[in-house]
Amino acid sequence: MPTSVPIGRHTILLGDVRERLRDLPDDSVHCVVTSPPYFNLRDYNVPGQIGLEPTLAEYIATMVDVFREVRRVLRPDGTCWLNIGDSYHTDSPVRKSSAEAFSATWDPSQTASRGGLRKSAAKSGTFKNKDLMMVPARLAIALQDDGWWLRSDIIWAKKAPMPESVTDRPTSAHEHIFLLTKAPRYFYDADAVREPYNPDSLSRYDSPMQHVEAQNRQPDRERQRENAKVDPNPLGRNQRNVWTLGPEPFPEAHFATFPTEIPRRAIKAGCPEGGTVLDPFLGSGTTMLVADQLGRTCIGVELNPEYARMAEKRVRSDAPLLVGLAAD
Repeated sequence: MPTSVPIGRHTILLGDVRERLRDLPDDSVHCVVTSPPYFNLRDYNVPGQIGLEPTLAEYIATMVDVFREVRRVLRPDGTCWLNIGDSYHTDSPVRKSSAEAFSATWDPSQTASRGGLRKSAAKSGTFKNKDLMMVPARLAIALQDDGWWLRSDIIWAKKAPMPESVTDRPTSAHEHIFLLTKAPRYFYDADAVREPYNPDSLSRYDSPMQHVEAQNRQPDRERQRENAKVDPNPLGRNQRNVWTLGPEPFPEAHFATFPTEIPRRAIKAGCPEGGTVLDPFLGSGTTMLVADQLGRTCIGVELNPEYARMAEKRVRSDAPLLVGLAAD
C-alpha cells in the first residue's frame, strides 16, 4: 500500500503519526477529531503502535508529544476534539485486535480466558491491582501543562455499554471527549449544534428572568432584575456536555469505532464550511466519512495498513462520487 492514499479531496497518510504529522504545514487544519489507542487496551500487532507503553507515564508522554505536533498543524482559531477512555490496572493479558469485537471500555475480567492474548507490560508502581487509572484526567492535565486550553470535558454516555462480568463496582458506561484549543478565542459555531429545549426549561422563559443563558447576556445583576422576560433561541438551547449516544457497529471495524454523531457534532461546531479536518488516528475512517458528508476535507493518519484499507473502502463505498474523483 502506498504511503499516501488520495480519496477525492481527502487523504490517508499511512505510517507513524509522530512522523507523518511532520509532513503537514503549520496552522493548516481547522479542526481535529480523533480517538487514539487507549492505554493497555489492545495489541494491534503493528510495530510502533501507541498504547502498549511499559507504564502509563510513558503513554502520557507519548500522547503529549503527538498532540504537540497536532497543535503545530492546527490553525490558531482551530479546535481539537479528543475522545479517550479509561483503564483498570491489572497484570491480565491485553486483547489482540479483532474485527468482530466492538467495545470502548475494557475490564480485565472479560479477557482473562480468551485466546489470542498478549501479556500486559503495564507495570506501574503507583497503581494497585484493580485501580481505576484515571487516564483521561491525567492526559488532560498533561496537555494543559503542555500549552493546550481545555475548554470542555464532554461525557459520552453510552446507551448500550458493553456488558461486564464485574460485581464489585458499577459497569463502565461513559467516556470523555475533551475540547482543546491553542488559544482562548477560536472558531465555534454554537448555532450549528443547538439542541431542543426541555419543556420544563421553556416554561422558565415565561417567568421573571432566571435562565442562565439570559443571565450571561446581561452586563450586571441590576439589569438582570430589570429584565422581566427573555425569549428562547429559536434554534434551540446551547449544546450540553453530556452526549447520550448508542453504538453504531460497522462489521469490518475494530472495537474502538465511535458513533458518527461524535465527529458530526465536533465538525459542525468546530470546523467552518469548506474547512479541513484532521484525524491523526483514523482507524476505520469514521471521522473522514462524516467530514465528507458535511462537505469538509479530511486528512487521516493511520499506522495499521489493514485499517487504512478499511477506511478507504468505507469512504469510497459510502460516497461513490469520490471514486470517480479519485480516478481522474
